[in-house]
Amino acid sequence: MPVKKHIPNLITLLNLFCGCIALIFAFHRHFEMAFGFVALGIFLDFFDGFFARLFKVASPLGLQLDSLADMVTSGVAPGLVMYQLMLKSDSFDVANVEIFPFLGFLITLGSCYRLANFNIDTRQTNSFIGLPTPANTLFIMSLPLVLIHTDSLPVIELLTNEWVLLAITLFSAYILNAEIPLFSLKVKNFTFADNKIRILFLSLAVVMLLLLQYAAIPLVILTYVLLSVANNKLSKK
Repeated sequence: MPVKKHIPNLITLLNLFCGCIALIFAFHRHFEMAFGFVALGIFLDFFDGFFARLFKVASPLGLQLDSLADMVTSGVAPGLVMYQLMLKSDSFDVANVEIFPFLGFLITLGSCYRLANFNIDTRQTNSFIGLPTPANTLFIMSLPLVLIHTDSLPVIELLTNEWVLLAITLFSAYILNAEIPLFSLKVKNFTFADNKIRILFLSLAVVMLLLLQYAAIPLVILTYVLLSVANNKLSKK
């Protein structure tokens, strides 16, 4: 049996392994390490499909493994991080845990539904409908990093307010499964006309990351959604 047949699945399992490590770090509130391992898992998630297509070894098993791995890295991990943020928000004490913080796992439920639906939705071959779980995960995982590295009192007050965190959670679960077409970053040709939305987005993303660092990550994801909505409206005209 050719070794290359197993390479994509091995990469998928490494994604799952990164997700498991990220969960341990998130549980102990080491958010920077958790973010790093989730980012590595997402990076590997891109390449398992790439190598499956390159070696022409795509299989139903690989599809199922991919979703199961993503469920940990891009489903459970962001849910746990939101739980931790809600637990430490203004109205809660670790010694007196309330039910409210567990609502952070609505992100996990929304991610699970999206991953299952993605496998059977034939419309999402060249673009996305709803926010992909990796993008949503980076958004959520970046929030504690923004808190750690900011001196802005308004930002700190927002991200430690349980109602703001709940609103972010509900928005996250919604946007994952919303019937909103979002452009793909995959480049099929090198013409400017077909890639101008991607070029604009990547240019804005680079500028924001250089200027704002960690604080840019949630803004980049929001920009992606807003540009997609604007692009959809312009395309209909």
